[in-house]
Amino acid sequence: MAMVVKNNMSAIDTLNILNKNSSALSKSLQKVSSGLKINSAADDASGYAISQRMQVQIRSLDQDNQNTQNGSSMMKVAEGAVSSTVDILKTLKEKVVNAANDTNTDADRATIQKELDQSIDQINDNANVTFNGQYLVDGSHNSKVTATTTAMTNQALASSTVSTTAITALANRNGENLNIHSSDTVTISYVKQGKTTTISTTVGTKELKDIFALASKDIATTMQTGSWIGLDASGNSVYTASGSAAITVSAKGSGVTNQIAGLTISITDNTGKVNKSANAVLDSFSESVRAQNKSSDNAIVLQVGTKASQSIKVGLTDMRAVALGLQGTSGSTLNVSTQAKANVAINVLDNAVQKALDQQTTIGSVESRLEYTSSNLTTASQNVQASESTITDADMAKEMTEYTKNNVLLQAAQSMLAQANQSSSSVLSLLK
Repeated sequence: MAMVVKNNMSAIDTLNILNKNSSALSKSLQKVSSGLKINSAADDASGYAISQRMQVQIRSLDQDNQNTQNGSSMMKVAEGAVSSTVDILKTLKEKVVNAANDTNTDADRATIQKELDQSIDQINDNANVTFNGQYLVDGSHNSKVTATTTAMTNQALASSTVSTTAITALANRNGENLNIHSSDTVTISYVKQGKTTTISTTVGTKELKDIFALASKDIATTMQTGSWIGLDASGNSVYTASGSAAITVSAKGSGVTNQIAGLTISITDNTGKVNKSANAVLDSFSESVRAQNKSSDNAIVLQVGTKASQSIKVGLTDMRAVALGLQGTSGSTLNVSTQAKANVAINVLDNAVQKALDQQTTIGSVESRLEYTSSNLTTASQNVQASESTITDADMAKEMTEYTKNNVLLQAAQSMLAQANQSSSSVLSLLK
């Protein structure tokens, strides 16, 4: 090998190796210090892109889980309000049953009326509960609703009963005659806008439709027979649970202002004695379609997925006293000032309890679903995190081994570079 001084190729080669070792050591230091084997796209372009997408997925899943928990908190607030209303309605049922007992004087019933009025006021307060400034069960978060009409169905009468059946020929579901006589008195009572209406007439030769004709200003005169009851708030047909024929009566108008909150039909003979078996059957008109006002879709949307429209929609109905049939839009409340009015109020409270329980059940089912959703999101986040870990996390034992190797090589290169730089000095011996 020629002895040269201008280009020390041994030193240059050693320097290149030294630079490579230095770069490798730097990368090893970065991996060991960060715990990641991919610190930038330069380390692994495709792996970096995949890991970043996974991190977006993880953060989105974690936010979905937070959304779910916030939604669950909102539902708990709503359920608390409705639960309180149910408790109040239970108490009110006791009060009106008490008021219907003639051991009470008019003064006693007036006292009960005061309690009832205060309780109804509290029901309105419950309906105004808020979460993060949003009202929940005041009707402002309804799902899309078409105006519906109160429908009350009686499945205790014989399935062959039609609107033209004579009152004296009415029979129960087993076909047993109700023993109603032409000399008996039939009384129909109902509550609308918090006001009680009671109308009585002699049975005579009247047909079933003639009973409701007495209340034609508030109740539709056409009688609905068969298994079809009417249309619900979504415009879907509603049928009897058993699929058998039944008598259904409807309010004359749609919406809350026209709803019939309770319906009572009773039979007494010419001595005033109550026909209990007939009343038990005729008093079985229960609300099968709830009256609601028309509403746009204001349901609560809980975003629980990483993609658009992966959400849970919750429609919360109106839990105010007016919607429950306990109060009129003018402020008049359910009246129990007399035995007859208190007796009608019993059915009103039964319907109100059912409405509140339906809402409580809806909220409870959403809460249960949110718990499952939260658990699923937690599991999904953990699984994606595990997948992302296999791509980006460094094997520390392997990286320490690599670091040690690169460190030794760097020191060796530094030593050899010093030796290579000394090799040119031997040329000086020729110049002496």
